[in-house]
Amino acid sequence: MISRLAIGEWESEGGASGPSEVKLAGTVNQIDWAEQIKERVSRDFDRVAKVMQSVAAKQAERDRSDTQALIEILKEKRTEVMANDRAGYFIHDWQEPGNQVRQMIMKDPRYETISTSRAARKASKMNPR
Repeated sequence: MISRLAIGEWESEGGASGPSEVKLAGTVNQIDWAEQIKERVSRDFDRVAKVMQSVAAKQAERDRSDTQALIEILKEKRTEVMANDRAGYFIHDWQEPGNQVRQMIMKDPRYETISTSRAARKASKMNPR
């Protein structure tokens, strides 16, 4: 049997994340609705992370390093989003997540640096001196 202490340690190391992490503020109906949305958002972050990890596993070292950096950006964005305690934020901004997670990463200034670096490496492979 797993002790409560072991579960607490696992959760504190990031082993679990769910709608109960941050208490949402709003009306009862808003909170119920926002918790449903928040769960979908969490699954979308998981989906994107899984795809990125799958891609990284197939890449050469340098490209894998870039993808790992993108995964770190993703983790930061997830923490920011999931820490928001306003039910209205999820209802207004995340009701239709679509490509929103991917767009958040692409808008991050570090993404541009990584993208530029990859393009330069690709160009140098195609045009060796």
